[in-house]
Amino acid sequence: MGGYGKGTIQSYCAQMRLLFHYYHHKSVDEITANDITQYILFIKKVHEVGRAKCRAVAHACSFFFKKVLIKPYVLPTVLYPRREFKLPNIMSEDEVKNLFEQNFDSRTRSILGLMYGCGMRLGEVRNLEISHIDSMNKQILVKQAKGNKDRYTLLPKKLLEDLRSEYKLNRPKVYLFESKQTGRALHERSIQLIVTLAMERAGYKEKHYTSHTLRHSFATHLLDAGSDIHTIKTLLGHSKIETTMIYLHLQTTKRLAIISPLDMIYTDV
Repeated sequence: MGGYGKGTIQSYCAQMRLLFHYYHHKSVDEITANDITQYILFIKKVHEVGRAKCRAVAHACSFFFKKVLIKPYVLPTVLYPRREFKLPNIMSEDEVKNLFEQNFDSRTRSILGLMYGCGMRLGEVRNLEISHIDSMNKQILVKQAKGNKDRYTLLPKKLLEDLRSEYKLNRPKVYLFESKQTGRALHERSIQLIVTLAMERAGYKEKHYTSHTLRHSFATHLLDAGSDIHTIKTLLGHSKIETTMIYLHLQTTKRLAIISPLDMIYTDV
């Protein structure tokens, strides 16, 4: 569908089904832009939904108007507040080391390693095919990732050992992580559960670390180690450099080396 990702398509369809149900007394082509505005106001007031939900509804409706009904539509951005600027949660290097020192099985080690060692998203780990692991050149091909883009990312030597152990143990056919029941790629919820249980076992239950925390930590630790922001952008598969630049706020090495001007004028202190 026009180059849109599977997740985007599912989200748009879900939002439009709810909208059509709300306006069940109208035919689809009778629904107006004002109707959508009133619907968004309704879900904000009655269901107390946040910015992300309102934005999802608006973008789904925009697609439907412009691509299906072939009508003009202006996104009602005034109906949802500006996004709050929040720094992502990251792990310290010592915390990551402690995590990997736990006695996990090869599947858990492989999943954690792909997220932290390669910066891969949960969905990218799920869809990793055996043929995309290039052990010769120490790289992994991430196919049709977010935005339907292909990219290469790192393949750490330590991780390769775990990936080989996982393959030898389960002998998957296509995807590295396959369900024994269905033979298809392991469900995302199953992978997230593996990460959650691993974090709890390492003692991080109260910190609410997730699969994306590992990806954020991958980028921040690379930046701290001296990798340039453009290289990190490529490894992460970001479309815009602005998305990657958030990690500049998280790096510690340069910040800790900075001397406050207050200390500069009191050099004898």
